[in-house]
Amino acid sequence: MFWLVRILGRRRSSLSRETRVHFDQLEKRIGYRFRNELYLIDALKHRSALQQSGEERGKSNERLEFLGDAVLDLVIAEYFFHLFPMMEEGELTKLRSIIVSGSALVRAAQTIHLGEYVLLSCNEERTGGRERASILEDAYEALIGAIYLDRGYGAARQFVETHLLGNWREVVTQKEFVNYKSLVLEHTQAQQWSNPIYAVREESGPDHSKRFVVEVVINGIVQGRGEGTSKKAAEQKAASVAAERLGLIPRLDEADKATSMSR
Repeated sequence: MFWLVRILGRRRSSLSRETRVHFDQLEKRIGYRFRNELYLIDALKHRSALQQSGEERGKSNERLEFLGDAVLDLVIAEYFFHLFPMMEEGELTKLRSIIVSGSALVRAAQTIHLGEYVLLSCNEERTGGRERASILEDAYEALIGAIYLDRGYGAARQFVETHLLGNWREVVTQKEFVNYKSLVLEHTQAQQWSNPIYAVREESGPDHSKRFVVEVVINGIVQGRGEGTSKKAAEQKAASVAAERLGLIPRLDEADKATSMSR
């Protein structure tokens, strides 16, 4: 799909038939038809493709990603604000942070096969750019920003509610979608505590099959201990224990109970 790079310099709304068919496929996948197809093209422009074509970096999807991130935060906040009228601010913040986590956005991008449509340089594509988490996450947020510019907040909200919030309970209850290290760090910063310290307590096994045991220390107290085949995995497990101990995991059962009582 190297031919996609050829459209980067196009400033008119008329696209070649080949390009139009390609983007038609994406629009069908997401159930949304752009009035101004240039917003869609801009949402898919990775900076690597601009470097190859000689365009300015400001033409990449990074600005739209910034806008989409803000729109996404508002949609999620509004959704849970109305869904759980008795839930306190802290619990709402926890829910939102999980839904907009990188893992959740990457999975949402993979569901609509967004990587197939991102405009990349030849080298970026050869090195696996279409599956790279950071590229998928940024493109997904840029797509939200593009829909917002194209038809407004209502259209962006409908897209997010359909493609991201349709299975929100599954997302918040599966550990793979939660960045526990981020949750713990945000909490310690909000409390004005010192940053968490992750210390390797054990390391064993041959190079091809390592085992790490990590403890997370917060304000001099061990709050979690985790084991994994990499330091990163062990740190996440330790952080998950700390997050549960510190009460950072959303209490959905209690929220549901309070919601039903308010009706």
